[in-house]
Amino acid sequence: MSEYIPERAMFICAHPDDLEFGVAGTAAKWAKNGCEVIYVLITDGNTGSHENGMTKEKLAEIRRQEQQEAAHITGVKECIFLGYDDGLLVNSLDLRKKLVRLIRTYKPNIVACMDPTNFFPSADYINHPDHRAAGAAVLDAVFPAAEMSMLYPDLLAEGLPGHKPNYVYVYFTTEEKINCYVDITDTIDIKIKSLLAHKSQMGDWNPTERIMTWSKETGKKVGFGHAERYFRITLKDPNGE
Repeated sequence: MSEYIPERAMFICAHPDDLEFGVAGTAAKWAKNGCEVIYVLITDGNTGSHENGMTKEKLAEIRRQEQQEAAHITGVKECIFLGYDDGLLVNSLDLRKKLVRLIRTYKPNIVACMDPTNFFPSADYINHPDHRAAGAAVLDAVFPAAEMSMLYPDLLAEGLPGHKPNYVYVYFTTEEKINCYVDITDTIDIKIKSLLAHKSQMGDWNPTERIMTWSKETGKKVGFGHAERYFRITLKDPNGE
């Protein structure tokens, strides 16, 4: 369980709506309690449609607008789009450096990312390769790259020395890894409202019942009404201990 509220938190994902499904309850809770929340979207989700006549360019614009609306509902301070193509993401050195730049610029206490080791969440689902690539890229950026000032002399010359977050919160992970639960009872409605902003993906489906069931089942494990779960990695104790 965790009631720690960071001063700054950076939530990084592969596609628009990933954060709403996974962590928006936590983001909303922290934002309500004074945390500066930054969202980073690595791809534009620009192939996530079967609509006739849709183009990648048009879909990217739609999904960015939906994500901005969702972030606004959640209380996010800033939403950053890196503009990579959906379905083609790889853990590249180029992407790592872009993430390092963001981590050094915003200096988050917490960086949240997807689990790159989660290939098969269930017997009927294969985790999206973009999810895994995004998670691997974030972890490689957080450690050791973000904290090693000499690794990127050009960033150091720009006034961006190394930064080491206190924690990494890994989401979309497997049950046996979970070691941290965040109580989102007071923000579950915000989570659902933010998810509904992704109209191009929801179609006729209302995810309310599914999200309420998932979060309630997670909360039961630790005595919360509704919860989100993580594998929390401690890199630097915020109390200096």
